[in-house]
Amino acid sequence: MQELLDVYKALSDETRLRILKLLEHGELCVCDIFSALDMVQPKVSFHLSALKEAGLITDRKEGRWVRYSIASDCNLFRRYLITTTLEKISEQDVAKDNERLQEFLKTKNKDDSAKKCCPK
Repeated sequence: MQELLDVYKALSDETRLRILKLLEHGELCVCDIFSALDMVQPKVSFHLSALKEAGLITDRKEGRWVRYSIASDCNLFRRYLITTTLEKISEQDVAKDNERLQEFLKTKNKDDSAKKCCPK
């Protein structure tokens, strides 16, 4: 029962849904995510932890950086919830997040100070 509660709790938060929507397009570093959401890193890390604990995302360490992605090895129930939930979130709802992410990624690839977060 607790596992089920964790999944629904993770999906009941707007920030976590925004994170999932960003990850829908592929793996991202925590710096990419907090830049896209215009939030501080500790707050984003808290939400990432809840999503990971619920089995909805996975992480992989690359040097000292951590990259996150939607869990591909999750069970059918979780996969169905993720897919149907993301389907209901329109691109307009997260347009600002996507704009900020694209702008940050451009800067990250050019600017040495942004690269301090994680190399691409």
